[in-house]
Amino acid sequence: MAGRFEGSAVWITGATSGLGREMALEFARQGANVAVSGRRQDRLDEVVAEIERLGRRGLGVPCDVSDEGQIEAAVAAAVAGLGKLDVAVANAGVSIAGKVERLSGDDWRRQLDTNVVGAALTARYALPHLKATRGRLGLVGSVAGVLAAPGFSAYTASKYALRAIGQTLSMELYGTGVSCTTLQPGFVSTEIAQVNNAGVYNPEAIDKRPQKLMWEADKAAQVMIRALYSRKREFTFTGHGRLGAFLGQHTPGLVHLAMTRFGGAKRAASVNDEAG
Repeated sequence: MAGRFEGSAVWITGATSGLGREMALEFARQGANVAVSGRRQDRLDEVVAEIERLGRRGLGVPCDVSDEGQIEAAVAAAVAGLGKLDVAVANAGVSIAGKVERLSGDDWRRQLDTNVVGAALTARYALPHLKATRGRLGLVGSVAGVLAAPGFSAYTASKYALRAIGQTLSMELYGTGVSCTTLQPGFVSTEIAQVNNAGVYNPEAIDKRPQKLMWEADKAAQVMIRALYSRKREFTFTGHGRLGAFLGQHTPGLVHLAMTRFGGAKRAASVNDEAG
């Protein structure tokens, strides 16, 4: 039986690990040819090899989304290599931890240049090609886009902004045939918690997120791709993610009380010490 994306051409940023990698493989399982972007060529080669083992065409396109020229070039390379573009997923992201009083201007710029400007420019350069195919655009946000937590001001701000971009694009793209889906996962098992504020990955770093609430990245990729296929405007998951998003949107006073009275501030202090 043909997959949902049989014969489609897909481009994903931040696809060398975690959600991006698993989405690339799931798209391939569903019949798509996939171009993957990231900063590490060795990891891109590994993902491309896995895509090709699934019987689909893979294409590795190096790209640092904090560089506009690289984004423009990556889109052009993906379209040239695959012949068209049906789906683009802005997945590249970083997480800067620490309290506002400790974060530098460079910290803020790195956070926003990658998660916000990088995603917006990924959309900008992909959209002309997506309009030609009446395709799909995905923005990978987070439940942090509706639920703030102490010690994560920069990351939370970036995801709030990304959600606003997604909402705006859904309006601006009305009538073009292109859909924009903002994907908002809760806790997913990825490397993001093992990368420090300088962007250095430490496989020995302990992920202090609640492990019992964690989804595996491959499972998350499956539901995200279903949401893209269905052209949803926003899709929030997991179960705890939906609960957190509901509380963040509808009971901000309760969230403030929980964060300030029941351990949130203490956790922020711990995070700030580690990030610094």
